[in-house]
Amino acid sequence: MSTLRAPAPGWSVEADAIIVGSGVAGLTSALQVRRTGRRVVLITKSKVEEGSTRWAQGGIAAALADDDSPDEHLQDTLVAGAGLCDVAAVRALVTEGPDAVRALIAWGAAFDRHPDGALSLTREGGHLRDRIAHAGGDATGAEVSRALVAAVAQDPGIELIEDALALDLLRDSTGAAQGVSLHVMGQGTRDGVGAALAPIVILATGGFGQVFAQTTNPAVATGDGVALALRAGAEVADLEFVQFHPTVLWLGPKARGQQPLVSEAVRGEGAFLRDLDGERFMVGVHPLAELAPRDVVSRAIKRRMMETGAPHVWLDGREFGAQTWQARFPTILASCRSHGIDPIAELIPVAPASHYVSGGVLTDLDGRASIPGLFACGEVACTGVHGANRLASNSLLEGLVFAARIGRVLESENFEVRPVALTAQDGPLISHRHMRRMQQTMTDEASVIRSGPSLTRARSVLEEFPDAGQPSTEDWETTNLHTVARVLIDHALVREETRGSHWREDYPDRDDERWRVRLVSRLTPDGDVVVRRETVTAGGHDDAR
Repeated sequence: MSTLRAPAPGWSVEADAIIVGSGVAGLTSALQVRRTGRRVVLITKSKVEEGSTRWAQGGIAAALADDDSPDEHLQDTLVAGAGLCDVAAVRALVTEGPDAVRALIAWGAAFDRHPDGALSLTREGGHLRDRIAHAGGDATGAEVSRALVAAVAQDPGIELIEDALALDLLRDSTGAAQGVSLHVMGQGTRDGVGAALAPIVILATGGFGQVFAQTTNPAVATGDGVALALRAGAEVADLEFVQFHPTVLWLGPKARGQQPLVSEAVRGEGAFLRDLDGERFMVGVHPLAELAPRDVVSRAIKRRMMETGAPHVWLDGREFGAQTWQARFPTILASCRSHGIDPIAELIPVAPASHYVSGGVLTDLDGRASIPGLFACGEVACTGVHGANRLASNSLLEGLVFAARIGRVLESENFEVRPVALTAQDGPLISHRHMRRMQQTMTDEASVIRSGPSLTRARSVLEEFPDAGQPSTEDWETTNLHTVARVLIDHALVREETRGSHWREDYPDRDDERWRVRLVSRLTPDGDVVVRRETVTAGGHDDAR
């Protein structure tokens, strides 16, 4: 077990369960844990409503229509996952998904409906049915976050600690989780490093989009949960499968950090991709053209950009007209206009950017990680649902379904409180001065299109960064991203094939004979990455369409 360099905790708070993260997974976990009667401390890195969930534009996928079924949703998910989905996990997702959405509605989420009151369901890339429930046209995440934040705020058994970065897992003499150390950024009695103590810890910290120079993720998405789990000795899986959203608003060559997303739902409504010469280049690339799975679209865009030397391609939604843009995509319309683009009359410049990681902390079907008392839920977790590539709009659903499964586990299991040592830690730290170089290196060498030489170059750069950081939010975050990036590169080097959202130029074919496996990693006490293979059993129709 390794740790971040940090002073000894100067204060502590106790509860029955600690939840780290306040997106759909964290908030739902808090509500589900409260149903067991346990007291919850919910830790969030910024303000409670500022995680990745609020940025989700597309919606929530679930078989809610009369002409749809969980089996059809399962098959679409398996196709997108390119042979690496855990079929049992997908079946849990799609069969429990409709009730999870209904529970969300009961918590106050208001979805768009037809005049007769029926849910308005749409289609996105990879889905063969209209099964995407949305809110406010393209503001689903904001509505989901609003409803869950309101429900949490009404529960006196949930204590909220905002502006707090979780540092490391606290473990007792048996190795079980007993809380986390954390740093509260601000003023007051809990300023500085402290400890949140409980025998149940649920990680719901989201992804690590900030490991790349351009991403749709907010600034808080620095891989804190995955890195914390790795340092504690937990296993992680599938980190090589980073999904790049195909259509992110291109803001120029110097743009860094979070970039505005142009939802897949825009293509679902019929928008076309064109290169700078006006050609619709997705026709002939895939039978679904612009509605192909995201990895297919992202690579096609990247290839066309490389072939033409263009920094972006165009998304053409001009045929929608003003009424469709204003009613269906008001958030995207406003975002484009704020950057001087009117999509009603103009083409939208777009390019791929880091969006979602299919891997994370390895869990079973009930959210348990490989350390007793540690659970993970949402994007930080690897449940096996997404396989090599997440199907559009399955992410919010995963948070809802697997939070509920964790809650059911806690109804029947007890966890013992044991003492832990609260001492200063002296682990390695990477200075934030290296952040930009690390992000650009990962974008240039380990993003949409990879190769053995490019990944080796990336690893060499990351190995140059010295242990010269100081205990601070910026250096802790940089170290977390560095930890995650190292494992991602190692996985991408080991997997000598192309599958889903992992593309190797030097191994361009999918190889089921050798690589229908999940790569699982842990860190040794010395910080070395150890990778093992875990066979994934084929199930369902997962051949590329």
